[in-house]
Amino acid sequence: MNANKPFDSTLPSGSMTQSTHLATHLVRQQMKDLFVAQSAKPEHLAEVNLTRLTPFQRVLLVTDGTVTRSIEAYTLSPVEVVVLNQEWQTLPTPHDWLELPAGAEIVVRQVVLQTRPKGDEQPTIQTYATSLIVPQRLPQIIKEGLGIDGEGLGMLLRRGELETRRDLLWCGLEHLETVPEAIGHLAGESFLSRTYRIVSEEKPLMLINERFPLGTTEQ
Repeated sequence: MNANKPFDSTLPSGSMTQSTHLATHLVRQQMKDLFVAQSAKPEHLAEVNLTRLTPFQRVLLVTDGTVTRSIEAYTLSPVEVVVLNQEWQTLPTPHDWLELPAGAEIVVRQVVLQTRPKGDEQPTIQTYATSLIVPQRLPQIIKEGLGIDGEGLGMLLRRGELETRRDLLWCGLEHLETVPEAIGHLAGESFLSRTYRIVSEEKPLMLINERFPLGTTEQ
């Protein structure tokens, strides 16, 4: 299965039939309904054409559940969560999406989700994610779990028994020239990128950016 096969976001000349026009319009409307802050996406992100994504890529883009479960269901392989970096930082300016003032402390966490299909020794990178976490709004059990390698945020939230929702904010296509050394082989590649926040009791807990490589890795 070629989950991450590259796609062409343009349509060949003359291929836009009436039904294609209708489908494209419906897809754009669905994207607007799903991603509530698409107009606020960073300028470097290109627009996504859902009709040019694989079914698996579309699922990853729009799911409001745990991405780990979607990846495991598709690849039939357990997902390994590898923490690349995690550090406490102080916000230099107010953060609107996290609803925090300047000077507030956050945890910046970078991880990859990877699988080892068919028993391969070399893992396949499925997701590269950066999370901004508000520790003062989390139960102690979740804060302690942040220091454990192999623990995904979805698993930690379930363990903390928090009632949460995910607000999908924006998405786009992204070209990354610089990536962490551990995934340096992905430098210069294109990614399907989405950003969302996790909210509990009307307070944002995390702002998460997930990037899915659009390479030619065979599953």
